[in-house]
Amino acid sequence: MPAINASRQHGLLDLPALRKRAKRLLNALNNHQAEDAREQLRTLGLPGPDYRLADTQWLVAREAGFASWPKLKAHADAVAFAARHPGFAADDEATVQHWRCGNDIARNLRTAGFAGAFQMFDDPMVMGPVPALPEERYWRVRGDYVQQAFNLRAEDVEQRQAAQRAALAGLSTDSKLVLWCEADAYDQLFLIRVLASLPGLPRRLELIEADQVPGVERFIGIGQLAPDLLAWLWPQRRALGEDALALARQAWAAYTAPAPQAWAALAGQQHTALPLLGRALARQLQELPGANDGLSLTERLLLGVLASRGELPAGRVFGQLMMQDDPLPYLGDLMFHVLLQPLIHAPQPLLLEGPGEAWAQRPLRLTALAEQVLAGKAHWLDHNPAQRWVGGVLINAADRPWVVSEQGEVWQRT
Repeated sequence: MPAINASRQHGLLDLPALRKRAKRLLNALNNHQAEDAREQLRTLGLPGPDYRLADTQWLVAREAGFASWPKLKAHADAVAFAARHPGFAADDEATVQHWRCGNDIARNLRTAGFAGAFQMFDDPMVMGPVPALPEERYWRVRGDYVQQAFNLRAEDVEQRQAAQRAALAGLSTDSKLVLWCEADAYDQLFLIRVLASLPGLPRRLELIEADQVPGVERFIGIGQLAPDLLAWLWPQRRALGEDALALARQAWAAYTAPAPQAWAALAGQQHTALPLLGRALARQLQELPGANDGLSLTERLLLGVLASRGELPAGRVFGQLMMQDDPLPYLGDLMFHVLLQPLIHAPQPLLLEGPGEAWAQRPLRLTALAEQVLAGKAHWLDHNPAQRWVGGVLINAADRPWVVSEQGEVWQRT
């Protein structure tokens, strides 16, 4: 089913192909074939033996993630209409700055017909120290971390930081900007970082935010969507006001603080001004050491993949984490590679890495200690793990580190 499978990744439905599939299914059923489809229709309350095209269209719609064929068609028509009539000129889009936490939609924005300026702010604030410091010191800390963790040239890091700092410094009450975000912590931290940096409410401040897209099986990012879907999202943007700026400043201060109590309090709330923020803060809070095992949620999940499936290439572990296991995935592949290193190279490691030309091809397997930690017979913080940061919180196993329960309660381990 290539038309269905492709559309469930990028969201752009191929209606002619889906109609043909429904007709082929109907012919197969009438020729006493397609037993799987027949069984699905029986489960849906259509025992047959005679079927109509509407029945197989219903089945095709359900396979594509819709409740019915009319709902599938209505969504496809809405996307097509948005692509043909984007309304960019009426919205004065050409004078807008489009802000995004990466360059994943820059090309598709142009393809879809957007004409405004594009601004990337891609500091991965889900990783490494994000402390509450004066701007100069803050950027130096972030630059040092990114350079070391990702093995980048100092000149490249400085150049990228300079562009992002200049873009932030250029924002004013006369600015017109639209921010494009999804629900994960990477994006939501980008959102509060930019909003908290604003000197006041700009002339135009709008947010395009998505945590799901109809027909997309596993929506993990706006960057996976076809260009026409960006045009479809455009009319769904909404204006942000002073309440969003105040919440962003509060959340940014909480995330960068050396203790996570204020962060944990925000993570447990629903925020009307920024409705996806609470869940993202709660997911990121689980990157603190778990009270029961000392593992972050990401570490626990990736170890769990290997525990259930045995030795696997690192790329396969990453794929399962992103597409199945993580409740709110936020990692890129290189970020995942960085996260693996302390688990492999610790004095008492949790992972053993086999040979391979590229890191994603190298097989990973659990050590005996990892199996004990997963079984609740050992605690990772008792085995000298590397010092690490989550937001402004420094985690040093030897110095009463902050830990988190599954329910999001935080305290210092004694």
